Parts: sequence; C-alpha cells; structure tokens
Amino acid sequence: MKRVIRIQGKGKVKDVGLRELDTVPEADRLDARVALIQALIPVAMEAVADELQAEVLRLAGPKHTRTGGVPGAVRWGHQRGSIYLADQKLPITYQRVRDLPRNRELPLPTYQRFQVPRAADVGLFRKVLVGLSCRDYEACAEAVPEAFGLSPSSVSRRFIRASAKQLQALQERRLDRYDVVALILDGKTFAEDRMVIALGITLTGEKVILGFVQTATENEMVCAAFLRELVERGLRMEPGLLCVIDGAKGLRKALQTVFGDSAAVQRCQWHKRENVLAYLPKCQRASFRRKLQAAYEQPHYPEAKAALLRIRQELRLVNESAVTSLDEGFEETLTLHRLGVFGALGVSLKTTNCLESLNALLGQRTDKVDRWRTSDQKQRWLAAALLDIEPRLRRIRGFRALPVLRQALQAELGGAMRTTGTQAA
Repeated sequence: MKRVIRIQGKGKVKDVGLRELDTVPEADRLDARVALIQALIPVAMEAVADELQAEVLRLAGPKHTRTGGVPGAVRWGHQRGSIYLADQKLPITYQRVRDLPRNRELPLPTYQRFQVPRAADVGLFRKVLVGLSCRDYEACAEAVPEAFGLSPSSVSRRFIRASAKQLQALQERRLDRYDVVALILDGKTFAEDRMVIALGITLTGEKVILGFVQTATENEMVCAAFLRELVERGLRMEPGLLCVIDGAKGLRKALQTVFGDSAAVQRCQWHKRENVLAYLPKCQRASFRRKLQAAYEQPHYPEAKAALLRIRQELRLVNESAVTSLDEGFEETLTLHRLGVFGALGVSLKTTNCLESLNALLGQRTDKVDRWRTSDQKQRWLAAALLDIEPRLRRIRGFRALPVLRQALQAELGGAMRTTGTQAA
C-alpha cells in the first residue's frame, strides 16, 4: 500500500488516500513513482529520499541485522550526488550498497532513473523562450531552495537541440491537410534581416503557421521561391485563396508570379491609409484619417468606392502625391467589399492585424536577444517561438462566414480564369 499525494493550485497539497501498488509489476511501479515524484515539487526531495531508503532496505535489509535483503549486500557509507526533478538539477546524499562476495557496487535503479533529465530539453526550451536568459538561469532556479541550477553552456546546448527540432518540424510540415482559405503575409525584423511569415486561415477559422523565409527585403525573387516552397509542401490554391498583404511591391509581384489568377489580393487598409496620410501636412492628417476610415467602413462595395473617390477629389487640391498613393492598389483595398463579405470578415481580414498580433507575441520571446550571431540562431528561435504560440491562437472573428468567402472567391476567380483562357485561345 502506498500513500499518494496530489498537488492542487499553487503549492497546495492534498492527500487523496491509499492506492494499491502491490499488484503492479515492479518496473511499471517504478516508472509510475518516478512520474509522480517529478510532479511533486517542492515535496519531491523528501519523496525521493523515501524511495531511495526503501530501495536500500530491499537490497540490504533493515539496519543492524543480517537478515532480509539480497544475500551479501551491505550498506557502504554515504555518497554525495545529484538528481533531476523536472528540469532542475538538485544535490542529494544517498546510501551506497555493496555486494561483498562479488566485491562490486549494487546500483540503485531509482537513483539512476533520476540521473537522467526527463523531458528537460523541452522544459528548458520553454523557459528560455518566454524570457529567461541563459545567463540568469542559475538565479532563477525555482523548484526548491537546494537547487543549484545548470551551467549557462549546458542550458544553451540543450536549447539548441530543442529549437533545432522545432525548426525541422516547421520546415517539413505538410500543408495538404489544411484547407486554407486565406493567406496573410508580413515580415518581422531580426537585426538587419526580415523574416517573411506566412499565416494560413483554414475554412473553419483556425490559424496555422505555414512557414517563413529569411530575406534582407521583401523582394520578388525570394518571396516567389518561398511561395513555391509552400505549394510544394501541399498548400492548395484550386479552391480559391484570399491573400492579405501590407502592400509591399515585391510581395505583390511574387503572388502574381506564383498564384496568378488562383488568388485574390486584399491590401491592408490600415497600411494604405497611413501611406496616404504620410504625404499630408500634420494639421490635415486627423481629418483625412477619419474620412478614409469612414469610407473603408462602408459595408458595401458601391458606397465604399464612392466615398473613396470623393476623398480622392479633395486630396487633389492638397497633394497630388497623396492621390497617387491612394490610386496604387485602389481596388485591392476593397476586395472584401467586392466579394460581399466585408460585414462579416472585415474585422479580421481587412488588415494584416492577425499577423501583427502574432509578431507582438514573437517580440515577447525574441526581442530580448540583443545579438543575433548566425542565421541558424535566428531561424531556430523564430521556429521555436512560432510553434510555441500556435496552439494558443484563437479562431478569427466571423469564421462562420468563411464558407461564403470561399464561394465568392470561386465565383470571381473562376470567371477570371475562364476569361484568361478565352483570350489565350
């Protein structure tokens, strides 16, 4: 019979009674105890000591007796050592046992099990990722006061191993199992480089990290190669795809090169508005910001386009360069309006905010790094952070209207492809 303890809340311990362990095979029973003990921090040290003492008793019998235990096994002094609990390395003193007739040490299976950091790479990886500097790890050891932590070099090596696995998993992830209806593309700065990230929105509204590419600028050649790589990994365009971008010309050309008439482009309305306002005197920006915002908030395509054309006439009296900026990609800022889904999906897909929010979460994990040494380091950190964030991403607002978006895309893009085919013939 073994008394079982369960932790509840923050450090609260509850005795949940007795559990019969005698019928469980010894190996399975030891694994169950190891798993249980590693969850019992900070009472784990006492539990480990009890397990080691019980093991010594089984091997050498009770103290000051010559009966019980393994024949010829005797206690042989104490030894200082260390064990791992979760990802904490802790000092411990344990009783040695020796087989006198054979003149050899008898190993303690429990002690050997706790010599191996069980899932420590994953635990350390998560702690380093959310802001725990490798150099501060010893000061941040949290399990019990006796913890003396790990060396910075050990933490770094284990984080490299864990993050390299994450990078490989993201780069090799198959995309054909996701029914992607919208693709959001934007970049995040890492020192002198840009990481262009692709975020997919599935037909049921889930957000999926599709991949990223490292580039100095969002140029057509690099972005086109990145998009082709997504297609090779299974990204499907045939059902119709909406691509949301901030207006970078290289990225726009890459979409046209790779996707052609299989995708519709929604230009970020926020970026367009701010680009236009940048040409105006500061005293006029607030007024035109309100007008542009009101125009884009019109629920239907004719009203929104008419309101923008009126603003265009006003801008001609102020700054022709602002008019040129508004004209560039004018229709692509109204794609959701033209498809008839702005009312339901405008909040989520009229801008690149879904990816901007993701970049903010990335910043919490990566902005603390003040020196990026290699490309591999940047990519490992980014992949690890993306996969750590992905499970907590929520479905987009208005996701129930995504099937309607798919139908509208098929109607528009199907007509465009038929027209292109007729002209070619």
